[in-house]
Amino acid sequence: MKLLKYIIFFIICIIQSNLYADNNSILIDKISKNLRCLICQGQSVYDSQSEFANSIKILINKKIQEGNSEEEIYSYLKNKYGQWIVYDTEINKKTVYLWLFPVILFVFGGILIIRKVFIN
Repeated sequence: MKLLKYIIFFIICIIQSNLYADNNSILIDKISKNLRCLICQGQSVYDSQSEFANSIKILINKKIQEGNSEEEIYSYLKNKYGQWIVYDTEINKKTVYLWLFPVILFVFGGILIIRKVFIN
């Protein structure tokens, strides 16, 4: 009976370690897909095979093993390489005009179209 308990415990440990490894690889893939490769123009770190991209993937894995969250990893990379490394930029003082310009352009374009169609 004790042997059966040890076997079940061992199987549970193996399954749990595999699930943990899969969660880490999923998180690494998610983060690396949202990062630009600074060497390869137009490719994400996930898609690139450059030395830079491979080193970033290793760095992400290391940071996850240290217990850092996704946001902490992004913060670290933004501080080291600049805001441009991240595809999904956040709204802040520097980028608010980039986010608002399409909305303003859409509103003024709509007003212009309405004036041309209904007033003339």
